[in-house]
Amino acid sequence: MNLAFPYAFDSRGRTAEVGRERHIRELIEQVLFTAPGERVNLPTFGCGLGRLIFEPLSTELSATSQFLVQAALTEWLGSLIQVGEVQVEVRDAALHVTVSYLLRRSQALRSDSFVLPGGPS
Repeated sequence: MNLAFPYAFDSRGRTAEVGRERHIRELIEQVLFTAPGERVNLPTFGCGLGRLIFEPLSTELSATSQFLVQAALTEWLGSLIQVGEVQVEVRDAALHVTVSYLLRRSQALRSDSFVLPGGPS
């Protein structure tokens, strides 16, 4: 088992744990929403989508975000997943990120979606 993210306690008052697939989804979420420089011992960790939150949402922002996500996931989680496709869309004043990937250990295909609320459009 793996520690849950964000850190929490289970019904017994112990550290909450999650299965491997959920843990990997949570790792992807951490990469997406951590800004480089935010972690002291890993200054290049993350892709910085949060920095884009106050930028006007546009097609160019979507393309830039797609590149950032693909590169960061490959760098930080490349030993756990093989990134297949990253789709970044602007909808309802938010960035909608969908990541399709292959779990290296089980060879299972997965696709998870994440939403980053946007700034002024």
